[in-house]
Amino acid sequence: MTRFDFIILGAGAFGLATAAELRLSGHRVAVVAPKGGAASAVAAGMIAPAFETAIDGLSVEQANILKAGRILWADFATRTGVHLQHMPAEWRGEGADRLAIALERNEFEYSYMPDHQWIVTEEDAKLDPAAALEVLSEGVERIDALARSVAFKDGVWTVDYGTGTASAPQMVISTGAAAAIEGMPETVKNLIGKIVPIRGQIGITHERFSDHVIRGPGAYIAPVNAGPYEGGSVVGATMEEGVRELATDAALCERMMNAAWALLGHEPVEIEMEWRAGIRGASPDGMPMAGPVGDGLHVALAPRRNGWLLAPLVAGQVVAGIEGLTLPEPALDPLRFNPSH
Repeated sequence: MTRFDFIILGAGAFGLATAAELRLSGHRVAVVAPKGGAASAVAAGMIAPAFETAIDGLSVEQANILKAGRILWADFATRTGVHLQHMPAEWRGEGADRLAIALERNEFEYSYMPDHQWIVTEEDAKLDPAAALEVLSEGVERIDALARSVAFKDGVWTVDYGTGTASAPQMVISTGAAAAIEGMPETVKNLIGKIVPIRGQIGITHERFSDHVIRGPGAYIAPVNAGPYEGGSVVGATMEEGVRELATDAALCERMMNAAWALLGHEPVEIEMEWRAGIRGASPDGMPMAGPVGDGLHVALAPRRNGWLLAPLVAGQVVAGIEGLTLPEPALDPLRFNPSH
């Protein structure tokens, strides 16, 4: 058995951002997760409070949480070495009038040309997920295995991952939309049971369509600036509630690609595209669950589609709970779903 200061189950944006914060504070951190399985890798890496707020019709209170997450990114990127890419984001086409009203209501800065159904904002940004996950993994112990069970005894959590065990006095559950692991307390099982899976499908290509983010009805297009597809583009993304199937749906992908061609004002042509699917999780109110749940156990769950945007905020929330401080965002307290809380 190997002893750590903290064990984190899950290697997505929430889990690795939390691991990075703890590592930067001098702690020995282990991250237990199957290699390459995080839904955060199947993403465009949007840091987009303005358009995510407008598209989803979020309340002012929810919009403020997304804004807070965006504000934290500058410092977080500097401290961790994640490359945050500042670029304009635009909306083209139907729905622009509704989005403009939402942006105005939530006090985002934007430009709007109603005659052309066109909106642009400088408040959003992006990153390249694969590169960010790699950077956030630096300095932490990666155990590339699936946690089979957990146990709590004498103030210590022990994780059995098949070929060995690891232990720590505190543990963070950041397992996305996965089922509860054997040995988790009922409080955590109940929270995980409230998470709704949402499949997201994206396509990635070596073709460069734009040097900034373009959104519109049925699709978005974003540049890829790192990794094997550097210089290419990503096209996304579906939001299929209740679907856990990781195989991609050819018909949905074709529909999304046609929507992307329409945004570009280009007739559809055959290009080489790699389609991917990831399963995200959403809480009943659409906001993450982040904070302590008792006995040295903490959760960082349910990002919906804002995992990258909210990663620094969720990590800070978890660290505050670990340190016994008041949670910075009470609206993300996981115990808000506990009737006795």
